[in-house]
Amino acid sequence: MRSVAISLFIAFGIGTAASASCIGDASFRTCTDSSGNSYTTTDMGGISTTYGHNSRTGSSWNSTTTDLGGGMTSTYGHAANGNSWNSNSMDMGGGMRSYSGTDARGNSFSGISTDGDSR
Repeated sequence: MRSVAISLFIAFGIGTAASASCIGDASFRTCTDSSGNSYTTTDMGGISTTYGHNSRTGSSWNSTTTDLGGGMTSTYGHAANGNSWNSNSMDMGGGMRSYSGTDARGNSFSGISTDGDSR
């Protein structure tokens, strides 16, 4: 699920993958990156929650991803602008996933991704 959360940071523009340094383990970790972001992630029982803050801008964000089983995940959170967003995805097999949701600007999205896509 960690890759889902990181992918969502990138997809929703709420963070970067630049030079992150982390301490902790697979269940609880805190990371900082070169863009001023710090974030804490907990992974327990199929639920991954991340809280983030940017010390340069003062903005904060969060996300929660739940593994629903059967290749389905549901993710929701609040972006740095304070707006909520959500995303649902389902593994279709053969390296393909369907996804849909609403971004932090209120725009709906949906589609099918293949291995290597960032969604």
